[in-house]
Amino acid sequence: MIITAIDTNIYDQPEFVEGRDVIGVRFEDLVLDKRIQRVALSGGEELGLRLNHGHPVLREGDVLKADDKTVFVVEIIPTDVLVITPSDIHQMGFVAHSLGNRHLPAQFSKPGELTEKAAMIVQYDHTVVSFLDEHSIEYQRTELVPPIPFRHSGHTH
Repeated sequence: MIITAIDTNIYDQPEFVEGRDVIGVRFEDLVLDKRIQRVALSGGEELGLRLNHGHPVLREGDVLKADDKTVFVVEIIPTDVLVITPSDIHQMGFVAHSLGNRHLPAQFSKPGELTEKAAMIVQYDHTVVSFLDEHSIEYQRTELVPPIPFRHSGHTH
């Protein structure tokens, strides 16, 4: 079966799954924006994705396939990340500038969203850990599903 569009998300329309089993189809963060790919369902069946240009990035809960008994939905595998919580705006600027020079994709959270402080979230990298340790910058390594998939920027000088 070839999927060309995602029409429903179970978090937007929870009534869609009533009376059916929900089975997660696991995706890594890095493939959520791939328009063309194959995915394996439980039981060995495969689905092909051939989404149109401009299709939104896959989201947790997107319905890939449904029948009378079962709904197969996107389940995003948590990503290994560093949640960096600098002590003040000066340290945040230093960290953002230093990691920005490495062209690392980053996301930010407001105080209270992930931690008590504002945080910068980057994918785990041992060289970033060394940098943070060297400069005594507080961080935590954890796994989470980021609100926006991490993407490496194409960059040239």
